[in-house]
Amino acid sequence: MPSDRPVGPVVEGWQAPPRPDALRLEGAYALLEPMRADLHAAPIHDEFKGLDWIWDYMPNGPFADAAGYADWMRGAEGQPDPWFLAIKNKEAGRWCGVASYLRITPEQGGIEVGNIAFAPSLQRTRAATEAMALMMGWAFDAGYRRYEWKCNALNMPSRRAAQRLGFSYEGTFRQHMVVKGRNRDTAWFAITDTDWPRLKDAYAAWLAPGNFDDDGRQRQSLADLTAPVRVASDPLI
Repeated sequence: MPSDRPVGPVVEGWQAPPRPDALRLEGAYALLEPMRADLHAAPIHDEFKGLDWIWDYMPNGPFADAAGYADWMRGAEGQPDPWFLAIKNKEAGRWCGVASYLRITPEQGGIEVGNIAFAPSLQRTRAATEAMALMMGWAFDAGYRRYEWKCNALNMPSRRAAQRLGFSYEGTFRQHMVVKGRNRDTAWFAITDTDWPRLKDAYAAWLAPGNFDDDGRQRQSLADLTAPVRVASDPLI
């Protein structure tokens, strides 16, 4: 038996990072804190009211009323995985979305962001991008090596968002899940800790006040800033 087969480099000084717990992440535009039904269910449900399309690719929802959404939130809050954060758009002054860490495997250094539900008042805002950057930054600062994004392969807005944020496309898992009784092929994306320093700089450059004109229009797109970091692009974007 040969003794020179490749086995991968040693990860020097490897220690499993902590799980998320009691995080409060704040930037110039976004505030994230652990999701609580008593604080966040009513205002976030108000943002989602009448927008059942938000739940098309989600494992939960739509919800018939505020009480139903609050019941879901009570069941989800404080769970170790998925671990949910409520998101506030500081410019709008409103709680208007949630996201979670999930498939958290500290022993392997992997963590995923998902269950992202943003109301229109959060979508396509600096707060939305900053919220994703803050979650990503916490994960890599804590010592995770790999940060994943997975979505229904039919969900083109999510695939575009992943690529814009600098995630590299890694393939599509066919017949990966059955969600709400329907087949789901899953598009798979990831960022590694070696990507993060350049992506961190890209986010800082995009979020800088000077990157926006007096009407709030971006001068340089985030997709252009993150493109040099991605090792593979989504073939459908």
